[in-house]
Amino acid sequence: MRVVEKTQLMAAAEIDRTLLRLAHEIVERNRGTAGLSLIGIRRRGVPLSQRLARTIKAMDGSVVPVGTLDITLYRDDLSLVAPQPVVHSTDIPFSLDDQVLVLVDDVLYTGRTIRAAMNGLFDLGRPKRIELCVLIDRGHRELPIEATFVGRNVQTSDTEIIEVRLEEIDHEERVMLVERVP
Repeated sequence: MRVVEKTQLMAAAEIDRTLLRLAHEIVERNRGTAGLSLIGIRRRGVPLSQRLARTIKAMDGSVVPVGTLDITLYRDDLSLVAPQPVVHSTDIPFSLDDQVLVLVDDVLYTGRTIRAAMNGLFDLGRPKRIELCVLIDRGHRELPIEATFVGRNVQTSDTEIIEVRLEEIDHEERVMLVERVP
């Protein structure tokens, strides 16, 4: 099975504008940044959460704590991932108790990644509220999970995939719609 690029959905400038809008929405909905923390889901949720924190700081000078969550051991398909899945570290250097947590990820699809992330968070503390921020929502939910903050909604077929490519990980900056072909 291989993938073929169909179209570019977002260029670097569009990603930047979208993150600026999302940062404003997060601050507005929460009436500021008091008690607010961002948690990036490994992999691409991490640089997105860091960018959101930098954007919020540039907007009003507020420093929002940022943590990193690895959900590998919380996945419901762990046995299908690999015989020996690679577990990365979770790095959340602050208490989650009574915090408003904004989980940040690149693409919302079935909802299973977010379910795993919430399970991981509840093992670490009891947040006041959990909100979800995604760059792309592509539909096809298998669980009743909805994003609070969405960069863009993109309707896809079952054979299509959204690839978010970020400079920090992929050394390029764009969002692509690709298709699996036999």
